[in-house]
Amino acid sequence: MESEGVRPLPTRSLDRFQRTRRLAILLMLIAAGAFLLFCSAPPPGGALHETVEITGLMLIAIAILGRLWCTLYIGGRKNTEIVARGPYSLTRNPLYVFSAIGAAGVGAQTGSVTVALLFGMVTTLAFLVVIQREEGFLEATFGSAYDAYRARVPRFVPRFSGYEGAGLVTVDPSRLYATLFDGLVFLAAIPVFEGIEWLQESGALPVLVRLV
Repeated sequence: MESEGVRPLPTRSLDRFQRTRRLAILLMLIAAGAFLLFCSAPPPGGALHETVEITGLMLIAIAILGRLWCTLYIGGRKNTEIVARGPYSLTRNPLYVFSAIGAAGVGAQTGSVTVALLFGMVTTLAFLVVIQREEGFLEATFGSAYDAYRARVPRFVPRFSGYEGAGLVTVDPSRLYATLFDGLVFLAAIPVFEGIEWLQESGALPVLVRLV
């Protein structure tokens, strides 16, 4: 594992931004869910609807596995060193990248391409705002070591040509379990959106907008 810099990260300030990020995304999802109560995607059972849902499941699986991969490298180390190998050699924020992919997968459970793209894009924008704040703390903590890392690894969109593996990684199983549990929350979208579809088909919820 590559370690650059040893000063402790100001975790209280950084945790504040993490909490703000989680709250903002939660409110966004609640607002989106309220809007989707009265929107209809292509009819359930149709080829487009089923294809979008299956694609969404694949995206959710990628997100869960990707977040576990990130935890193998970052778990317990974020506050003490710059992790620059594995997924963190592709992008400086792989956890956010995989979470945005998972958000798109959640949106796809409506059967709508529009909603899938909207969930992915809005989540990405929310993450980029938080990333800008976090970078200030990381630069203040690790100084030139972080500047060097930032210069060679992109902020968000992965650059696969820069991949660097690690020969040995120490893993904390409890952190993996916590990440897995968090990732499984993505799957909660399936019964929620299936329930909305059932209510719309039964006439209990009016459909005001038709989406692609």
